[in-house]
Amino acid sequence: MLATTSTHCPYCALQCGMDLRPVEGGGVDVVERTDFPVNRGALCGKGRTAPAVLSSRVRLTGPLVRRPATGELEPATWEEALRAVADGLRRTRAAHGPDAVGVFGGGGLTNEKAYSLGKFARLVLGTSQIDYNGRFCMSSAAAAHTRAFGLDRGLPFPLEDLPRTGCVILVGSNLAETMPPALRYLTELRENGGRLVVVDPRRTRTAEQADLHLAPRPGTDLALALGLLHLVVAEGRVDEEFVESRTTGWAGARAAAMSHWPALVERITGVPVPALRETVRMFCDAGSGMVLTARGPEQQSKGTDTVGAWINLCLATGRAGRPLSGYGCLTGQGNGQGGREHGQKADQLPGYRKLDDPQARAHVAAVWGVDPDTLPGPGRSAYELLDALGSDVRALLLMGSNPVVSAPRAAHVEERLRSLDFLAVADVVLSETAALADVVLPVTQWAEETGTTTNLEGRVLLRRRALTPPDGVRTDLEVLNGIAALLGWEKGFPTDPEEVFDELRRASAGGAADYAGISYRRIVEEDGVFWPCPDPDHPGTPRLFLDRFATPDGRARFVPVTHRAAAEETDEEYPVVLTTGRVVAQYQSGAQTRRVAELNAAAPGPFVELHPRLAERIGVADGQRVAVVSRRGRAVAPARVTTSIRPDTVFMPFHWPGEGRANTLTNPALDPTSRMPEFKVCAVRLEPAGD
Repeated sequence: MLATTSTHCPYCALQCGMDLRPVEGGGVDVVERTDFPVNRGALCGKGRTAPAVLSSRVRLTGPLVRRPATGELEPATWEEALRAVADGLRRTRAAHGPDAVGVFGGGGLTNEKAYSLGKFARLVLGTSQIDYNGRFCMSSAAAAHTRAFGLDRGLPFPLEDLPRTGCVILVGSNLAETMPPALRYLTELRENGGRLVVVDPRRTRTAEQADLHLAPRPGTDLALALGLLHLVVAEGRVDEEFVESRTTGWAGARAAAMSHWPALVERITGVPVPALRETVRMFCDAGSGMVLTARGPEQQSKGTDTVGAWINLCLATGRAGRPLSGYGCLTGQGNGQGGREHGQKADQLPGYRKLDDPQARAHVAAVWGVDPDTLPGPGRSAYELLDALGSDVRALLLMGSNPVVSAPRAAHVEERLRSLDFLAVADVVLSETAALADVVLPVTQWAEETGTTTNLEGRVLLRRRALTPPDGVRTDLEVLNGIAALLGWEKGFPTDPEEVFDELRRASAGGAADYAGISYRRIVEEDGVFWPCPDPDHPGTPRLFLDRFATPDGRARFVPVTHRAAAEETDEEYPVVLTTGRVVAQYQSGAQTRRVAELNAAAPGPFVELHPRLAERIGVADGQRVAVVSRRGRAVAPARVTTSIRPDTVFMPFHWPGEGRANTLTNPALDPTSRMPEFKVCAVRLEPAGD
């Protein structure tokens, strides 16, 4: 009997536990792992079929270098490929300076990879120009969380608390499609007598589970939250004792909310006043409650303030810093939490330390054995970095991301990538972005390597190697080690993930995200360890803020916010709102899931979801091709006519390239604090596209 390996799914931030059982003749099967507390054996189709991406029929098995004679990517040796990368980065740096070289990472990279990539950028390249695609996922929630509580962790409590709370307001999340195994927590909530309110412009499979579904116009979530807080005040439901003893800034937040009276909020959002009142009644009558947000309210040019308004609602009602209560963000990518903690974000050093903090720089520089003054300062955010390609940034090393499909205003980003002097991409498959590269480096997948991830609860987990990768494939750590050596750094970039993790622990020690007391052995023995965990005797912290918040005075901060319009409102030329999202069978840019036959059978391509009244107005029937046009471009996909969406709104999933690429249309307008693009709302027009 061949031994199974306990590990975790390579996809979303649940990081579901699974066992991998070797198959005679090679490969592995996924087996349920019922003892892992997050998913308790449940897996979605993506998790069950994850080994399909390991097949040599769909993945890269050797390096590729673009030959000048043909202009085509052709097979190369690892020595040739690594030297080409080192030469391309060195040449650009010498000609244009260190900030002409950029690095772009991903929220799916393990903690060890994210840490090493940030260290590589700042030490080997000396560049400030590093960011990652997690900026597109949860950065607004992170900014608001930090602003209010002094610390950002997606969920300040474990998922096991959800079914035991009294009421959950779920804002802009379709768990049934994005994290199917987590839907059971909401089912159990209702079975236990708890109430569920879902806020979404579409009546999704998740919204169908709700006691109350609010369908605001996209881009108006901020007004909705303010209107609810107005009613909390007007109806005398403020928890005055909590506000007095554990918060600051209530007067300003209260005044801002009182200017958003219910009738005004109904006009802005389209949510009837009785539904607003019923939401407040459900939330406040329950003995405990939670607000959970996802990409809906976060991917807006006012996403930080929007999340802040929902946090204000929690604070005013005493639903924070108490058992079974609080605000949480449903982080999306597999290591979206850990990926933003350890240094691949433009303004951060490991342990959530700020790059412009002298003490933080001194601590990390001591771990790295360098002078703090040699570390570059903060760089551009993700979209700003992509927008600068080909001008200020002339060469790019990209790991674990596919911005040709996933970035806003994607046609422009594709053009910027093509304009680079040099592009190197490390990936498992030949993604749409990798196909543009000068050098493509094939790297290992989750089952072929060991490393840690941090799930949406702040639980640090260990993925374990179950398979030997193909001969022509290397780990990302080996890639960074090889390039660093060619650029003069023989030491400092270990290839053993546990050695990297032990260095990460030292670098994070004393920081906000303190991993110092977490070891590979503890993770295995305890089914994951919640950070902060400052020493080996510390039990970890599954529940934050019960005694004090992470601010200097221990109090949560109200932040006064007011509603403002989206960066791009509808008009006569573009009269409809586009919002985007995911479907259950595909993941992110689809670079991997689109290579799995079973998933493609379930979700074969893009579509445009629209209301029957809108379909009739433009003369399009269900299944006919429809063109969606914004100020940035045109996308074409079959119409899916349904009454589950608002008549003034259309929805497109963003997993596909080509003519159905949703992000051709989206607006890169940035939140001023988080630098999050406004994926979730832009103005479009629709027209029949013909056969």
